[in-house]
Amino acid sequence: MNSKPTKTDSIFYGDSAEQHLSLTGPAEPAGPRGGIVALIHGGYWRSTLSAALMEPLAESLVRNGWMVANIEYRRGAEGRWPAPLDDCREALAFVGKIRRDREIPGPLISIGHSVGGQLALLTANAVDAVVALAPVTDVERTYNEGLGEDAASEYFESPPAKAPEIYNEASPIRQLPIDGPVLLIHGINDARVPIEHSRAYLGAAQATGSAVQLFEHEGLGHREAIDSTAVHWAGMLAWMNALAAAQ
Repeated sequence: MNSKPTKTDSIFYGDSAEQHLSLTGPAEPAGPRGGIVALIHGGYWRSTLSAALMEPLAESLVRNGWMVANIEYRRGAEGRWPAPLDDCREALAFVGKIRRDREIPGPLISIGHSVGGQLALLTANAVDAVVALAPVTDVERTYNEGLGEDAASEYFESPPAKAPEIYNEASPIRQLPIDGPVLLIHGINDARVPIEHSRAYLGAAQATGSAVQLFEHEGLGHREAIDSTAVHWAGMLAWMNALAAAQ
């Protein structure tokens, strides 16, 4: 399927300048494989990176017959936790309303990368399925390992011992079981979010009976996880298309 895209201007789902999304879809109605995808970008909770990171993914997904909502959310010093989680819940509810109002066929799937994967996993009950690309699954472990240039320490400010409830709420591994199905995709040599985090999440999720799978790939770096020409992309699309076909 090779669908010509059309794109709306930003749509605001909240009052903040950061609470918006862009909606992109095929010029013709989505085909039998089509549904709607909500993209959630990463950036280790910093405001320096934005939803623009996910635009190449949106273009690829539209070409394959999917409508795409690319979500921006509050983060950084002006968007302390739980603002990102609250925003993603609100944005996904908004996307769900768009889906119903426009009678978009197929499933609603969220795709999140890195911290966006964290947010997608934490909001799994708002969608039909989740794809988490190199996700942050354990914020306390992220803090302890100093990942992302001490991103968790910078953003959450308090250490886990002083704010355990925040770290628990923010950690998908502490919020199991999860509504499924869920696909984790992770590069074996990812240095920014080590694959051991996804492996630990997979084991914990399966122990609760959650429908979680993990696709591991050689040579897939952290940033390459949002490259639609990388080794994982065809397998991810096949997984999504199978869900759409089964619905």
